[in-house]
Amino acid sequence: MDGMNRRDAFKVAGAGLVGGGAALGAAAPDSAATPVGGAQGPGTHLFHLTAAKPSEYDGGSLRGANEQTFPVLAGQDASVYFVTLEVGGIREPHWHPNAWELNFVVSGHAHWTVLGTHPDGSYHNDEFDAGPGDLVFAPTGFFHYFANTSPTDPLTVLIVFNSSTPEPNDDLGIVGSFNSVPRAVIAATFGIPVSALDGIPTEVRPVVITRAR
Repeated sequence: MDGMNRRDAFKVAGAGLVGGGAALGAAAPDSAATPVGGAQGPGTHLFHLTAAKPSEYDGGSLRGANEQTFPVLAGQDASVYFVTLEVGGIREPHWHPNAWELNFVVSGHAHWTVLGTHPDGSYHNDEFDAGPGDLVFAPTGFFHYFANTSPTDPLTVLIVFNSSTPEPNDDLGIVGSFNSVPRAVIAATFGIPVSALDGIPTEVRPVVITRAR
């Protein structure tokens, strides 16, 4: 790079991200046309992530570049998502059987839980808060979720996976997992009567973004 080494370039890029969830979603300069979301033609190496059509949920939205939406990623074991959680928004607890997950908090504040097994045979439940500029890593197969903790502002998170598979094809969520098991088995596991589960919906569905009630 002329006049700038790679380390300087990364510093500039990082400063731009931390300086605004706004920066990632900013409008194009007046001298340029507003970018159309998604990949810009077959074989392209450019993807307008924050302008891409979102998957909308009750508690927020999800925009993704994966092997379907950004074909150049096919076979590269990589995908990127821009997640927005509105006030009260919660990413359904889930895990990825075939991918780790690296989360960069662009703006807002989140509460995170990451649960996984460890060499000593124990479960470690790691709970913490994260804010702008923070990285959160969920290893492959670790159970995790995050929620927007701000009472006034949305949370935006940039998520990178080492898998090109589209969401939710590599997610196993708590709703689908719970409801795939007979109620009698769930009740026996928790040591409660089956009737205690009567109010829980039985739908088996993909991972979504929901909202605190």
